Amino acid sequence: MKNILQGGLEADSMMGLSSALVRLLLAAFLGGAIGLERELSRKPAGLRTNMFICFGAAMFTIVSIALAGPDVPDKTRIASNIIPGIGFIGAGSILHSRGSVQGLTTAATIFVVASVGMAAGGGMYVIALFATIVILLALRLLGWLEGRFNLKALAMTYEIGGERGDEIVAEINRILEDEHLIMESIRLGGVAGAILVHFTVNADMREHSALLEKLRMSAILKRVGQVKESTAE
Repeated sequence: MKNILQGGLEADSMMGLSSALVRLLLAAFLGGAIGLERELSRKPAGLRTNMFICFGAAMFTIVSIALAGPDVPDKTRIASNIIPGIGFIGAGSILHSRGSVQGLTTAATIFVVASVGMAAGGGMYVIALFATIVILLALRLLGWLEGRFNLKALAMTYEIGGERGDEIVAEINRILEDEHLIMESIRLGGVAGAILVHFTVNADMREHSALLEKLRMSAILKRVGQVKESTAE
């Protein structure tokens, strides 16, 4: 135990307290920058989450180097366990609900934010900064391009009203087949003597517009509306 503490103190002095603090502050700043973008985009993993993940990854990397000591060749034993730990957190951010998968971008962002923290903790400042810039450009610029050219799929929930549930479902399936779309989920209910059907479809905005127009043109479907939308990020 004494040897471990002595080795850790020697490694800490070799790295330097000021150097370690700079690495931690850089990790907090870079993680916060990515987290701020996620916060502005109204994503579950926002400012504090990404900042803590990046800071924690940097901290574990620094501690891994310090505890190994100068005479231990394997200085990445603790840091190597960051990857499965982050994978566990990322898996928890992926939701599979009613046939649609959401949270993939959030999970991927958590994964790369941890790598930025490890780079900052390892003293690779330029790489950490460059990776952060690339991540921010990918989240903002590529997200804008996806929306601009209708590349991003939206999970849209439709509310359809009519007199008979079997006729409504059959008509919806016919229209979806004509539009080459697939129903992700469906729920039937009743209100004031009428049948209400809620179903979800994953498609881009152009496909949703065409589908909505076809649904409204149907003589069987008495009430047609869109009640909810979400992206698969």
